[in-house]
Amino acid sequence: MLRALRNWQERTPPYPYGRRPALVLLNGLAEQAESWFPNHAYWRRRFDVHMPNLLAYDGAALHDRIAADLPISVDYLVEQLRHYLYQFVQTPPYHVVASSLGGKVAVAYAVRYPADVDRLVLLCPSGLGDDEQLPVVEGVRRSDMQSVVRSVFADAGCLDPGLVRYYRERFTNRRWRLGLFKTIRGTMDYCVRDQLPLVRQPTLLVSGREDRIVDPDHAAAAARELPHGEFVLLPECGHAPQLEKPGLVNSLVIQFLTQARKDGPRPAALVS
Repeated sequence: MLRALRNWQERTPPYPYGRRPALVLLNGLAEQAESWFPNHAYWRRRFDVHMPNLLAYDGAALHDRIAADLPISVDYLVEQLRHYLYQFVQTPPYHVVASSLGGKVAVAYAVRYPADVDRLVLLCPSGLGDDEQLPVVEGVRRSDMQSVVRSVFADAGCLDPGLVRYYRERFTNRRWRLGLFKTIRGTMDYCVRDQLPLVRQPTLLVSGREDRIVDPDHAAAAARELPHGEFVLLPECGHAPQLEKPGLVNSLVIQFLTQARKDGPRPAALVS
């Protein structure tokens, strides 16, 4: 399977001159550009890639809302995304690739504004059940970067050292930490499981077999509730496949977003 994906990837030319289909990337609790640095350059060969920075934890928008005693909720993030796309992209329908918390936003957006979304890719999305773990909270509270890394990645050795340094510095920023904790508090109880049957768009749900935050068995069961869903399980992979298995995820995403449209759910696949 992996060899076939690589051969397909090498045969796929860049998109020809002209307006490309829009691809919107939605991060999880990690900040935007840092979530997608191994991916976006490759996806730009085929798509007009947008990375709306909905979660800048030390940014003015989040802290103005915190100062007004308003929650950083999934509904708020959905409407922020709607404003960004309506004002600054304006080429619906969009493909959406979302990770973790971003998966909650993507599902809620696709149900609320179905004409805006063409296809969805959900990478270890949260909000699929009641048993999710958030060890990142304690890790940030104790400034323990290693516990965060162990909770998110199956193989910590795959991480770029610059990424680790960046977040270690962020952990010392009190304004950044406040924004993170307020976001967690406002979004952690939001469940999208009951919305999955309402997602009419073709959807690829990717899970890591070693995901310690979102149970891959719950993800597989949730994928079966998508009317036009596919499920892929990645072995030796944790909660951030776009960072831990970037080459494979890059190929999976482009293959899914460019393949001929099919109706109905497809069998689950294990990609090794």
